[in-house]
Amino acid sequence: MFEVSLEIVALLLLASVLSGFIDSIAGGGGLVTMPALMLAGASPVEALATNKLQGSFGTATSAVSYARAGHVNPREQLGLALIAALSSGVGVLVVSLVPVIWLSRLMPLVLIAVALFFALRRGLGDDSRPARVGPAVIAGLMVPVVGFYDGFFGPGTGSFFMLGFVMLAGYGMLKATAHTKFLNFASSFAALLAFIPLGGIWWGTGLVMACGQILGARLGSRLAMKRGARLIRPLLVVTSGGMALRLLWQAYGG
Repeated sequence: MFEVSLEIVALLLLASVLSGFIDSIAGGGGLVTMPALMLAGASPVEALATNKLQGSFGTATSAVSYARAGHVNPREQLGLALIAALSSGVGVLVVSLVPVIWLSRLMPLVLIAVALFFALRRGLGDDSRPARVGPAVIAGLMVPVVGFYDGFFGPGTGSFFMLGFVMLAGYGMLKATAHTKFLNFASSFAALLAFIPLGGIWWGTGLVMACGQILGARLGSRLAMKRGARLIRPLLVVTSGGMALRLLWQAYGG
């Protein structure tokens, strides 16, 4: 039934709870589950595919939680979600044709810049500000670029959606988080659908981890809605920096 022993499944379940909690607030839950899956014996492809499976349940749970609390209107995001999904699917198809070694060395620097932005930029709270660009730029540029990146490479997708909503759309931290989750779910689910024909998904283990993701996401989203930017901002800095360090280690030390 499971691809690993019950003891390993139990540890992966705990990892998925923590991952869902972190991801629902600031993104970056893969920092926990990807290494855990690879330590459990998954190949890089199996770990990536299984991570998309279990992570999709977490982002979906977060998205529903924020919607029920009134922080985002799902109907208004359907168009953007479709764009994110299609872009992500294209990214998965292209990744087999284009080497990503250059991206693995560039993205740590970008993630460090994101972390510094949220750490040092003054006035970032839960209050929205005037948008710098119109909806057409968000739908035609920001969402497809980040969605494509999610399917093509992946780490930091939530941070990049957050950055776009805060800098370009003028959203406050909590509103940006709520809107990010719907698009992140769409791009992750599309990537999952593209991975299914390729094989490599640990279905039994992944579905158990999905249960942990649901629990962690529910707890995390509730806490984020209660604490707002006071929690989201520092955790976003930590996860962006952590992803940068992990990518640097993979590129130069692994």
